[in-house]
This record gives sequence, structure tokens and C-alpha cells, in this order.
Amino acid sequence: MAKDPRAALDHLIAVLEKHYAAATTSKDPDADDVVDSETALQDAFFAYDQALFKAVGVELPFDIVDDEDDEDDDGVFDDDDYEFGDDEDDDY
Repeated sequence: MAKDPRAALDHLIAVLEKHYAAATTSKDPDADDVVDSETALQDAFFAYDQALFKAVGVELPFDIVDDEDDEDDDGVFDDDDYEFGDDEDDDY
């Protein structure tokens, strides 16, 4: 069952607030509450993105990437980690 995009947006906003509270309270990126809120934030983001797309055919203009997307694993996400087609400008 597709989730209502408004409800998904409200949930995303609430989860953003919880993440902010966890981050500013602990100030430790590895704290359990921060890590848990990051996972919840990713889930809420994807749920909203999916609900919005199913309801109105609109995608969010950005995606979440993780360390696995950095192909050379050198700790730096640089130009060679992007794949550009012939019609795209690689000067971003």
C-alpha cells in the first residue's frame, strides 16, 4: 500500500527533528542515538521519496550515497567517482 506523501513528509520532518536533537545532545557521531536516528532518517527519506513519486510522479532532486559509492575507497569522493555520459558536463 502506498503511503500518503503528506504523511510521509510529516514523518520525515519529525525524524529530522529527532536527528537534530540526538546530534546536538551527544555531539558524538558514533553515539547509539545518533546512529539510530541516521538510520531512521534514511528510511523516512526513502519512504517520502517513494510516496511522492507514486502519488505525483515527482522525484526528489538528490539521493543519499554512502561509502560504498566511492569506488576507489580513498576516503575522497572525487571526479573519477562520477560517471558522466557524452551529453553531460564533467566540470561540476
